[in-house]
Amino acid sequence: MMLAIGAAAAWFVVATTVAFTPTRDHHWRAAYVLIALGIPILVAVFWQSGPWAGMAVLAGAMSILRWPVIYLFRWLRRLASGR
Repeated sequence: MMLAIGAAAAWFVVATTVAFTPTRDHHWRAAYVLIALGIPILVAVFWQSGPWAGMAVLAGAMSILRWPVIYLFRWLRRLASGR
C-alpha cells in the first residue's frame, strides 16, 4: 500500500523540481514524460489504496499539470460542439 503512495510522492517531488527549471518549450516535453510516468502510478494508487486516495492523487496531479488538463478540456469541448 505504501509503495504506490511513495511513488506518487516521488512523482510530485520530481514534477515540482521540473517546474522550477527554465525550458524553451514551456515544460511540454517534461509534461509528456510526467504524464507517461504518472498514469501507471495513479493506477497503482487506485488499486492499492482505494478510490479516495486515488482521487486525491489525481487532483494533485491535475493541479501540477494544469495546462495539459486545460487544453484537454478545450479539445473535448470542441469535439462535443462539432466544430
